[in-house]
Amino acid sequence: MKNIKDIELKKVNYPVKVIQFGEGNFLRAFIEWQIQQMNNKGLFKGSVALVQPIERGMIDRLDEQNNNYTVVLEGLLEGKKVQSDEIITAIDRTINPYKNFENYLKLADIESAEFIFSNTTEAGIAYNANDKLEDKPAKTYPAKLTQLLYRRFENKMSGFQIVPCELIEHNGDSLKRIVLQYAHLWNLGDKFVAWINNENSFYSTLVDRIVPGFPRDNKEEVFERIGYEDNMLVKAEAFLLFVIEGDKKLEEVLPLKKAGLNVIVTDDMQPYRERKVRLLNGPHTTMAPLALLAGVETVGDVMKDVDFLQFINDEMYDEISPMIALPKEELAMYVEAIKERFNNPFVRHELTSIALNSMSKCEYRLLPTIIQNIERTGKVPERITLAFSAWLYIYGPYGQTAVEPQDTPDVMTALEKMKKSDDFVTAVLGYEAFWGCDLTKYPELVAQVKKNIDDIQEVGTRALVKKINESK
Repeated sequence: MKNIKDIELKKVNYPVKVIQFGEGNFLRAFIEWQIQQMNNKGLFKGSVALVQPIERGMIDRLDEQNNNYTVVLEGLLEGKKVQSDEIITAIDRTINPYKNFENYLKLADIESAEFIFSNTTEAGIAYNANDKLEDKPAKTYPAKLTQLLYRRFENKMSGFQIVPCELIEHNGDSLKRIVLQYAHLWNLGDKFVAWINNENSFYSTLVDRIVPGFPRDNKEEVFERIGYEDNMLVKAEAFLLFVIEGDKKLEEVLPLKKAGLNVIVTDDMQPYRERKVRLLNGPHTTMAPLALLAGVETVGDVMKDVDFLQFINDEMYDEISPMIALPKEELAMYVEAIKERFNNPFVRHELTSIALNSMSKCEYRLLPTIIQNIERTGKVPERITLAFSAWLYIYGPYGQTAVEPQDTPDVMTALEKMKKSDDFVTAVLGYEAFWGCDLTKYPELVAQVKKNIDDIQEVGTRALVKKINESK
């Protein structure tokens, strides 16, 4: 069978308009896919310079395929079956700043470059006081971005439209705040700070598309259907929502909506964000540890499992929805739509892929609901707290081997120290760097987490899920 690199493609050499940090499955099936749709209709006429934001990545694998890859969309959209394959040709070049830092900085010299997109996971938008301007490159994404912006400033060029896609609250505001921190840390001057504020726009966003990624379980079947091999192929659901908080003028220079895409530019994205993070990402982060510890591998398997299906359904209706300030009927419709997406028969969404960097995911996806339940009702929400406890069990000193924790080096280092303490749960819950507050101020939460971990060790997660289901 031929390889995608051997296929003759009508690839238009559009100027680079986008600098993108992150070459992972999500951005390639979300941002690049949308750029491709605009280009297909002659609306954008721009390409992407793709930056590998961490030392170990997939840039080399993309290069082997001339930076082309396939997006396979499968699922239900508005009640209709969707199954499509499209080769994405939107990437012009790839850059690994760890191998050639000067080539990275030269991206700032590209006059046509106007947009910066990123997805460096929830842990990516972070500040590290040890980062230096002279580093080649700096460690964190915001520091790398500051290095690039400073080169642009020195060139006396216009700034960028900066659109982060990391799933944290007010991601654009957070990114700008940290960039300004680096500007002050590195003594880059008041003129540079003014240039950041006046010449660049930072947008907060909400992204919504389930992207299971490469079909490891049936790749040969997929290759046979599309007629070629593609080791960077990405599977995604047909549904897409992109909410951008900012000036409506963005729609003119980034004509996503004009291309027929489900994109909303608004002056207040919070209702959309809260609904999505709580009711889609929250259940994902709930089901992953509990189901993995019970030997269940995928989101689809969870939705076919009578125990876990009831558990997730009740969590969404009884623990999460009452904490969201939207009409009950609207939330119920959204819950049912999410359940349909979770049950997509075309997609094998591995729970292990959801499990990456789970400490930061717990902070943003689970804890707000837990804390609101405690403060509003005086009760610890048992389902979502059981999931939170299961994550601490996986990351803790309990000797389990069913699930391997995968997180950022700073998180893993901090946890290794806490494992040596006499009270791991209290040490972790009291570590404000993880949660943004000291969770030991909620003694009922500490007690419940400790009990849950003891119960998980004794009877396992499935038995506990069943017990909670039966108690309703």
